[in-house]
Amino acid sequence: MMTTEMNRRAWIAAAASAVLVPPAWSQAAPPFTLGVASGDPWDDGFVIWTRLAPDPLAADGLGGLSAPVAVHWFVYDDAEGRRVVQRGEVMTHPRSAHTVHVTLRDLQPDRPYWYRFEALGAQSPMGRGRTLPHADVQVRELRLAMASCSHYEVGYFSAYRHMAAENPDYVLFLGDYIYEFSFSDPKRKVRNHDQTADATDLAGYRNRYALYRTDADLQTLHATTSCLMTWDDHEVENDYGGLLPQDVAEDPGFLKRRLAAYQAYYEHMPLRRESRLKGQNLRLYKGYRFGRLAEINMLDGRQYRSAPACPTPTSRRGRVVGDDCSERLDPKRTMLGFRQEQWLFDRFKQSQARWNLMGQDLLAASLRQKGKDAEGRAIVGHWTDGWDGYPATRDRMIAAMQETRLSNPVLLGGDIHSYWATELKADSRDPASRSVATEFVGTSITYDGPPYEVFADMLPENPHVKYFESRRRGYVSLTVRPEALEARFQVISDRRDPQATLSTLASFVVENGKPAIQRL
Repeated sequence: MMTTEMNRRAWIAAAASAVLVPPAWSQAAPPFTLGVASGDPWDDGFVIWTRLAPDPLAADGLGGLSAPVAVHWFVYDDAEGRRVVQRGEVMTHPRSAHTVHVTLRDLQPDRPYWYRFEALGAQSPMGRGRTLPHADVQVRELRLAMASCSHYEVGYFSAYRHMAAENPDYVLFLGDYIYEFSFSDPKRKVRNHDQTADATDLAGYRNRYALYRTDADLQTLHATTSCLMTWDDHEVENDYGGLLPQDVAEDPGFLKRRLAAYQAYYEHMPLRRESRLKGQNLRLYKGYRFGRLAEINMLDGRQYRSAPACPTPTSRRGRVVGDDCSERLDPKRTMLGFRQEQWLFDRFKQSQARWNLMGQDLLAASLRQKGKDAEGRAIVGHWTDGWDGYPATRDRMIAAMQETRLSNPVLLGGDIHSYWATELKADSRDPASRSVATEFVGTSITYDGPPYEVFADMLPENPHVKYFESRRRGYVSLTVRPEALEARFQVISDRRDPQATLSTLASFVVENGKPAIQRL
């Protein structure tokens, strides 16, 4: 572990320079145009990732290569890359777009390691990853950052640069890492996607990830910080769920599209080999243990969900429905899938951690909000595309937390492009019932927020919501200690400015044993 904060920040600055300036001796079209990444850690290793792509946006989605290529990898225990502790060689193939997933094992727990790759006469930037501590050790502090909803066209990724500068132990990507669609209005855009049409096939999804990964700020974050990850809808299509697209007319061929999107997601994320696509599914939900201090259960809220409640004849898109939609309350419906639910509840039973965090893609708290019915009349109800569309799943989760006496449950989410601090109640229908868990939701990295006034006007009907803000872009920083969890809502000055500055919008604390949010 580096000895001083100054040294850590100096290394991050050097890593950023390496991202922007390839080695002088690399070929004219260097293969490491998409940078490096690490993630999916355990106590003796993690996954390191890169992709060879001398022409990252080649029309066929193969990055400018058509034949297998050998890649050498090196792991160091020092930032200067003087002491090699592991090395090896892997062969990349066109069938996986020349991506590299190396599973490292037999490293020391709770410390950083550095790594790089060599191929085609070129050397990648240096990356840094981190192992988890042993499950039974006392950990004094865990620092996290969480991000979601980064549309390339509507803003620069300066929030990612500021996240890297904070030097968190890990970053949580909570969905909408890419957006599958492009805007047609040039006034909304500060830069363009690689294609104007939606990404719908494997080449399209591969190139969309490749474009995002060419961003220097995102490369810096991945090169300096290991990540834990899940997805939301835009990694495939807006408001899709399970095997169903948002619009009924898209049903033919949607499974093929989903398979292509899942394949491209796995190819571009530092995920363990056992997470790869098997049949129709890609396993993302898994748990991580940070000594006795914390557990993080990363959840998949899209892949296994039941069909949405009360759709229209032509559309399954999320909408506000009133109490006349009894299907929404059906206990036979699930957002997580019953197998994932049981896995999560078993994790609750086994947990010995002081803090139990759940990283997932959505606002989990129940929220009464305004909408319109099929005839266009104003109603107050609940949104069908999130946890409120599957309240029985939330009820079962809250009940499991209480039955297992789960210590300090905290949910972390994204999707809604706004900041939220909420308390989850024992009975979501009774705001006077006791709080069981707390929740922090981050705003978008770049995407537009929902209308502030519409949600702010409804806050009196949602007293469990302790904070809401939709007009700013940024991320959330978390510091977990035995005595308390602190959340900071970090905002950038202007998403359209590549040199945007950073400030703290609001800070909150949750004390050990008290499921209540206090503003600092």
